[in-house]
Amino acid sequence: MYETIQCQIKNNVGWLILNRPEKLNAFTETMNREIIKGLKSFGENPEVRSIVITGAGRAFCSGEDLSGLSEDSDHREMILNRYKPMMEAIQKVEKPTIAAINGAAAGAGFSLALACDFRMASEKASFIQAFINIGLIPDSGSLYYLPRIVGMAKAMELTMLGEKIRANDAKEYGLVTKVVSLESLEEETQLFAERLASLPTKAIGLIKRYIHQSYETPFSQMLDYEAYGQKIAGLTEDYKEGVQAFIEKREPQYKGN
Repeated sequence: MYETIQCQIKNNVGWLILNRPEKLNAFTETMNREIIKGLKSFGENPEVRSIVITGAGRAFCSGEDLSGLSEDSDHREMILNRYKPMMEAIQKVEKPTIAAINGAAAGAGFSLALACDFRMASEKASFIQAFINIGLIPDSGSLYYLPRIVGMAKAMELTMLGEKIRANDAKEYGLVTKVVSLESLEEETQLFAERLASLPTKAIGLIKRYIHQSYETPFSQMLDYEAYGQKIAGLTEDYKEGVQAFIEKREPQYKGN
């Protein structure tokens, strides 16, 4: 079904695994397209209530496969036709996304991790805005997400100097949610993803949608969005279950609808 990725479902968690380990999971046009397809499949599947993106082998993703580029490659067209749709697909999927960063996340691979809602990192993980090291600027959403996550000053430092960041430093900068051993990364990520999957899925999707909109939305309009979103959430079965569980003093059992 897929050439460059694998898709698995484990206990309501969809795992999208970049599967070019011999190339450190570097992006190709086929991989960009298949990631979009995999995300769409998980997004439409009611069994899947949270999504993990990770890499096979010793790297998360090393960015674009430079061996496929030539001196006259049109970088603008490549970003607009391949990377923009992929990054938009991650942001638009109304289920929580977690990057499980097992090794190096470089260039657009770093951008891919930034686009996820959460980032779990192994002790072996590293991050580098490698673009400047070959005379390019960060793309694929890095210039959008990075200053929002770490602040302008740190974003300037990371993008202009292009230095490697170790996992514990990334945690200190607020880039990752948790650092764990490489051996326990899959298990820890699965548990974290299951926790998210057990929450009211529709409410999570609305939270994700409106937090992203908040950066470009005036305060008064955000209050309108919140009111509209609350109306939608208030019509779900999960809301009814949450209220009933509160009254009965028990843990709610959300179904994602």
